[in-house]
Amino acid sequence: MTVCLLLLSVVALTAAVPVPRTLTRALWPEREPVVGLWVWQCLVATVLLCCLTALVLGAAAVFHTVRDHVFAPAPPSVTAAYDLSTAPTWAAALTLLLACGAAWTTAMLARELVEARRRRGQTRAHLRERAPELPAGLGAAARGPLLVLEDEYPDAWWMPGNPPQLVVTTGALHRLTDHQLDAVLTHERDHARAHHDWLLHLSTALATGFPRIPLFAHFCDQTHRLVELAADDTASRRCGHLTTALALIELNQHRGVLSCASSHRLLGERVDRLLEPRPRLGRRHRALASAAAALVPLLPLLIVFGPGLTALA
Repeated sequence: MTVCLLLLSVVALTAAVPVPRTLTRALWPEREPVVGLWVWQCLVATVLLCCLTALVLGAAAVFHTVRDHVFAPAPPSVTAAYDLSTAPTWAAALTLLLACGAAWTTAMLARELVEARRRRGQTRAHLRERAPELPAGLGAAARGPLLVLEDEYPDAWWMPGNPPQLVVTTGALHRLTDHQLDAVLTHERDHARAHHDWLLHLSTALATGFPRIPLFAHFCDQTHRLVELAADDTASRRCGHLTTALALIELNQHRGVLSCASSHRLLGERVDRLLEPRPRLGRRHRALASAAAALVPLLPLLIVFGPGLTALA
């Protein structure tokens, strides 16, 4: 049991501190934002799994009731392999710390979801009061739920919900061409299709709850950045790089409001990236990178189940 807890701690610390700092300096996530998002999610899942499995294992060593429930289906040889008869003092302290961390994480996630739902409800009601009838002549660009807002500033964004709501201002309709409007709406529909709001809520809650942990801080920053790049790629594949870049510039001449508050900071990077496309990974390399990242969260499970599998063998 002691060895398992130590290995889980080493894996969690490695994934939480040096790996994210190295990943933020890498250039390939800019070319493959979808793969980059997947890698960040796998890193976060690895740390959370390490903490969860260490919590269960430590609680089983400290509390006989937990041990009886966790190892009830297992034969005596498996229980003996974990050596749960004695729990060192540091294991009890680690278990208490992990339990507090789990409760705090749950509270942060619940708070973020409740606040997001409240803000979304208020915004949706406010916008519906101001929205005129949908203008005719939008053509194929206006597929899906679309809300037109009377505003002289060109603006477009998406509002999560069921169903997701696309919002575009009359200023954007007057300024953008049909192809540019199609690119903007394609960008926003990609956010809704990929459920980027869940990633943003998760990353924000973890960064708020644990601001001193490099993984969660970088995860929040990179998620806000990579979801925009991923949606830009979807729009550029449908409408072209130049059209998407021009639409982005038109919408941000007055305010940086393509999709989220971080868009303005990323405007220069996103436009340069669209106007000067860089070589991307091949389909095979993307699949290999995604598969390799998916194997990383299995490490905590292998560490925890290793002694039991060895005992059964």
